[in-house]
Amino acid sequence: MIHLACCCSTSSAIRSTQPLRSSSYLSTFLSTRHRFLSSPQIRRASAATATKPASVEGSIYPPEPELPQLLPADHLRLDRQRNIGVSAHIDSGKTTLTERVLFYTGRIREIHEVRGRDQVGAKMDSMELEREKGITIQSAATYCDWEASPALGGPKKSYSINIIDTPGHVDFTIEVERALRVLDGAILVLCAVAGVQSQTITVDRQMKRYNVPRISFVNKMDRAGANPYRIINQIRQKLRVPAAAVQIPIGVEDEFKGVVDLVRMKAIYNQGPKGIDVVESDTIPADLVELAQQKRLELIEQLAEVDDEIADLFLSEAEITLPTLVAAIRRSTVACKFTPVFVGSAIKNTGIQPLLDGVCEYLPTPSEAPVKAIDISRPSEGTGANEVPLVPAAKAPMVALAFKLEEGRFGQLTYIRMYQGSLRKGQVIWNVRTDRKVKIPRLVRMHSNDMEDIEEIGPGEICAIFGVDCASGDTFTDGTTQYSMTSMYVPEPVVSLAIKPAGTETPHFGRALARFQREDPTFRVHIDNESKETIISGMGELHLEIYVERMKREYNTPCITGKPRVAYRETITQRADYHYTHKKQTGGAGQFGRVVGYIEPFELDAETGKDREYVDKVRGGTVPEQYIPAVEKGFLDAMEKGTLIGAPITGVRFVLQDGLAHVVDSSELAFRLAGLGAFRDAYTRAAAVIMEPIMLVEVVAPIEFQGVVIGGLNQRKATIVDTEIRDDEFTVSCEIPLSDMFGYSGQLRGMTQGKGEFSMEYKTHLPVLPNIQREMVEAYKKKIGQKS
Repeated sequence: MIHLACCCSTSSAIRSTQPLRSSSYLSTFLSTRHRFLSSPQIRRASAATATKPASVEGSIYPPEPELPQLLPADHLRLDRQRNIGVSAHIDSGKTTLTERVLFYTGRIREIHEVRGRDQVGAKMDSMELEREKGITIQSAATYCDWEASPALGGPKKSYSINIIDTPGHVDFTIEVERALRVLDGAILVLCAVAGVQSQTITVDRQMKRYNVPRISFVNKMDRAGANPYRIINQIRQKLRVPAAAVQIPIGVEDEFKGVVDLVRMKAIYNQGPKGIDVVESDTIPADLVELAQQKRLELIEQLAEVDDEIADLFLSEAEITLPTLVAAIRRSTVACKFTPVFVGSAIKNTGIQPLLDGVCEYLPTPSEAPVKAIDISRPSEGTGANEVPLVPAAKAPMVALAFKLEEGRFGQLTYIRMYQGSLRKGQVIWNVRTDRKVKIPRLVRMHSNDMEDIEEIGPGEICAIFGVDCASGDTFTDGTTQYSMTSMYVPEPVVSLAIKPAGTETPHFGRALARFQREDPTFRVHIDNESKETIISGMGELHLEIYVERMKREYNTPCITGKPRVAYRETITQRADYHYTHKKQTGGAGQFGRVVGYIEPFELDAETGKDREYVDKVRGGTVPEQYIPAVEKGFLDAMEKGTLIGAPITGVRFVLQDGLAHVVDSSELAFRLAGLGAFRDAYTRAAAVIMEPIMLVEVVAPIEFQGVVIGGLNQRKATIVDTEIRDDEFTVSCEIPLSDMFGYSGQLRGMTQGKGEFSMEYKTHLPVLPNIQREMVEAYKKKIGQKS
């Protein structure tokens, strides 16, 4: 399933983040120019690969481009278009909700449940593994048309909606990340009983990262213990997002049969087979009239806190008309200042059609979601100097972003979001990263795993193309511009496994691993230099388990895996100076390079994921300009493997202050080795520590097992963060080292008679205890000694 206190303003928001690992030549262009023009020179360490040289001195930059104008035909089309995602914690009912949306909009003829007895499964869960496990593993895209009833009355209006259904499990969070990167709005689904859970907080953080407006849907109103008002308070307190109900339920639990629209003050019921008939009534049930008036006043009060127009009317005690209220809800939602809350039950076919009306009424059009690209043909002089707003005009130069790759029946399937201009079948487009032109042999619109061939697609749309060799995050243009979209944030893996084929290794083994790496940026593969084993890394045990199972099913390659390994890191805790000379003399020219400076701790940038920095403060040319990048390469080489346990190093700033070069013996290689040696020399004096991943764990179990569950968590070195007790169950949130979580699933089932469940997501890396660090270092030294 596809997978903000949001105080972002759409007038200033940029719907992107800096890439963790850029694949364009943009960063090289910027850093090269910065080195020539600034002193002291500061360049952030980057893994970007330069694919095109950039000329700086004496270059003539093109004039600033004129922004395309939206024509009346563009406005007419965009006003009736929505691009939305459905995101939530696992088992909140995302896929079930999407199934009802497709049924009521006419995209499917029959409703099938996620774990239905007919063994068909939901439409959006097309993978066999998804239907077996009852979870969504990959995000799935579809589209539909909806005849919406305007809140202000009048005839129904037809809207086109692109939907991406995302996974709820934290192991597949990259699917949510790349879906939200290209969407204009989202539905945040919450369980009416469980409310805001761990993955809900993660999804909220992702929505804030990409400035995605959302409406909230409190699902499962038919469950025992359903309480939408408690959920709304959780949205305000835990997610720090102003929220208010725009609907209240008519009845709860088994008596749930409809909703009261607080905006129009009407009662809405679902009748007929599968709730297909929507009946509106001006008569609100007598026992709900007072509550409805109270909640409508609460809605206005919440809007008054985020919207100036409503605040003025509210303080002056003036009448707030229906058009004014609807406009304020929409304005505040689009600006990411507020989330309207709808209620319903997808499984009971209640409240879905009003939710669709709310999507069309309150979520933004493609023209209202501000998007900026980076013009790499222009200089970057200060923040945002080379940023260009994109306008979803059909006649504008084409700009599109490839956000997801998939191995289809007819070759590589690339999902793209059109931001500007149009794309036709057979058209030749340019990949900005590789600077190569490609022809589009086939253009399709996706409906889960089905596809529909189309001849042309316009701006603001989501589609897929076949036969184009590219990477996730690549930008395509028509060749008239050099615009690059910044890529999405990619989290680092936290769990690793050794893997090998069960029998003789075949080409399918390597082919499968290569394909999975292309499709999923969080799935990594490398060869351990010491054991020579193939190591796969991912976001969790389930994440890797799914890929191992897919290798068996899709490539007929059963595999044997080792025990899970924790993704430890090393870092430093204090500053250390270095004065290092690399000198090697052989026959003829030798090697000489001297570097002087220091290393110090560097704070992780939560927005960009940058965990290291290289700073060049050399003055007077003591280190020739051409050798400074080589020192940086040596620094990056050293960061790959620490000396404590051989884990990657993170959180370090490397400052180069001085040095010395020899006319004959100095070379790029000599200074690269000098940078490597200097770092390792200073590292021994920088009080290095081992960092382990800390997981945020949420356990839900019946109340009678509370004592034994908390006791089991304490045995695993848990730090209890929060405990919530409801009618007959409790929820405990805690932080636990990942190394102590292996095998917890079986233990929890045993101590709760199979009634308990837990979810886990990565939070941060923290230092291990000193005694554990000594044991780990000794074990590593012993291992190295045996190898040698």
